Order: sequence, then C-alpha cells, then structure tokens
Amino acid sequence: MTMGKPGYIPVSSPALIGREKEYVLDCMESSWISSTGKYIGQFEKAFAQYLGAGHAIAVSNGTVALHLALLALGIGPGDEVIVPTLTYVATANAVKYTGAVPVLAESEPGTGNIGASGLEKLITSKTKAIIPVPLYGHPCDMASIMAVAKKHGLKVIEDAAEALGAKYNGKLCGGIADISTFSFYGNKTITTGEGGMVVTNDGALAEKVRLFKGQGMDPLRRYWFPVVGYNYRMTNVQAAIGLAQIERIGEHVGRRKEIALWYAKALSGIEGITLPVVKSYAEHSYWMYTVLVDKEYGMTRDELMARLAANGVETRPAFFPMHVMPVYCEDGSRFKVAEDFAARGMNLPTFYSLPQSDVERIAGLIREGGR
Repeated sequence: MTMGKPGYIPVSSPALIGREKEYVLDCMESSWISSTGKYIGQFEKAFAQYLGAGHAIAVSNGTVALHLALLALGIGPGDEVIVPTLTYVATANAVKYTGAVPVLAESEPGTGNIGASGLEKLITSKTKAIIPVPLYGHPCDMASIMAVAKKHGLKVIEDAAEALGAKYNGKLCGGIADISTFSFYGNKTITTGEGGMVVTNDGALAEKVRLFKGQGMDPLRRYWFPVVGYNYRMTNVQAAIGLAQIERIGEHVGRRKEIALWYAKALSGIEGITLPVVKSYAEHSYWMYTVLVDKEYGMTRDELMARLAANGVETRPAFFPMHVMPVYCEDGSRFKVAEDFAARGMNLPTFYSLPQSDVERIAGLIREGGR
C-alpha cells in the first residue's frame, strides 16, 4: 500500500466507501476513542452475523488474534503446531509467542496452500493443532484438514487474514475451524487501519479470548486479574471504521471478484504466465490477484516486477517460505512446491478503486514484457 506519482498504480489501497467518517466523528464528539465504546460491540456483532458464527472478538491486529486463539486452546511450551511453510511470518511467529514449536508443512501444487495429504507424517505425541492459511484468498481443503485433525484429536485454527469473503463448499472461510482469525490491516479486503478479529462457535473459547485480550481482568470483578493477560484490545475508533466497512462487505468482496475477471480476460493466452488456480470446492476472494511467472515467459519474476515498477506499477513478490528464514531453517528441510511458488509468485494491484483501464494497462505491460 504505497502512495505514488500521478499515473502510479499501487499494489493496494484502502476503500473508505461507507459511513466511516460519520462513525469516527461520533467517537470524537462523544469522547469514546479508546478501548471501550458502542462501536466495538456493534462491529463484533455485525462481523459474527456475516460469518454466521457464534462469537467474534475484536482485537488490535491479526497477529495477536492468532496468539489469543492459541492461548485460548491452551497451547504452550512443549507443544507442536503444524503451520504451512508458505505463509506470512505472523502465522509461525504467533506459535513461537506461546513457547510452542511451529512444524512446517509443504504446499500443494497450484494454490500454494497447506495440503492434507502430508499432514499425518508430521503429527507426533506433542502435536496440538493445525493452522491452515487460505493463501491470497483461496480456501484450503478444510474438510480434509478437519478430518485429519479429528482423527488425531487436534484443534484447527484457520488463519483467514487473507480470505474474508472466500467460501469453502459454500461456507465462508472463518466459520469452519474450531477458532479462526482475521486481519484488518490497511491492505486487507476491509480495514480498520490496524486490527483483527477472533471468531469461534465455542463460548468457552470466546470467554478465554476476551479474558486474555484485556490484561486478564475478571469481567465480573474490576481490577482483579486471575491470569496473566495482554493489552490486545481494539479501540472504539478502529471499530467504528470496521463497522462501516462490514456494512458494505458485499461491495468490497464483489469488486475484487470483478477485478479478477478483468485480469483473467486481459492476461489470457500470455505464454509463461499462470493465472490463479481455483479448486472445485472454492470460491476465491482474490485478496491479492496472484500469478506465477514461468520460465517460458522470457524473463524472471523479479525482472518482470522491475519492468512494471519502471512503468509506475507496484507489485509484490509471493511470501518467502518460513523454512528459508534464519529463525525457522534450523533443520535444513526443503519444501520444493513452496519454494517454486515463492520464486515465481507475484501479486498484482488488487483494490476496490482499481479501474479496468489500469488492469488492461498492467496486462499490456506484462504481454509486451515477455517478447
């Protein structure tokens, strides 16, 4: 999310298309700008209703949402949690925060997501949970993952930060796992600037999340702290923005799908450019429209990104896999599918106000670049 010169196309940009200003001004005029106020509860309720979930708990960002989900499940030192190697670093970091060990899993071809087929060989007596991440908005095969988890008595935490509005077999991501998390950073489908949400149908888990996020204070006894908690609260101002955003969720999600259709048409037939895969069970939300640059294209992914940048188009490389990071490469494991996706993957500009003419301009630059 970057500002640039006239004609510059950023990779992302927030869309404040609803009542954000009205609600924020209400916070200011009422003086309710901190971590209490009516908009927090209203945002939580509206978000839970959208997902069809029992509980939604607003927090300060998506990373702490993951940390709270792990804490609520009792995961700590000595435990292991299976996470995809191809993900944003927050997924693995949150496991580390608890003292548990992230165990890295290979990607499946096409989507780059964690696959169910190799999970069982990673499970040990120390394994407590699996964290699938629907990469760039494509759902994971949740039925298969949940089946493995049930067989071995494991919990599933869906890190759905990138998948708001995506559906698995007709059900929205974030409403399937034991507990799920979202991010509302400025480049996400909806934003609160910084912010996150923990979602679950389990009332006991929801109570634990609320306890831990508010310094561990007993909800029935002010300034009594039965556990060590954290200051992970969302502000009323952030929630006011979030409420205005979720009220227009259909438009936010719909526009990304429309942009994906524009890209698919404009990029069709370019040799060496692989368009996003969509599995039969999936309804992709296209948080980031992601293509793979193949060797047949005529230049590398990085060379193409440089060409686009020189022409005023910002892009992003796919995430580096966790196993190549200094803090996660201890055993020297290799994950060839994830490495290949990471080396060839490129996120193209994807945001609400992106016009079709800019999509066609970007596609034109890509079409010319491979010659």
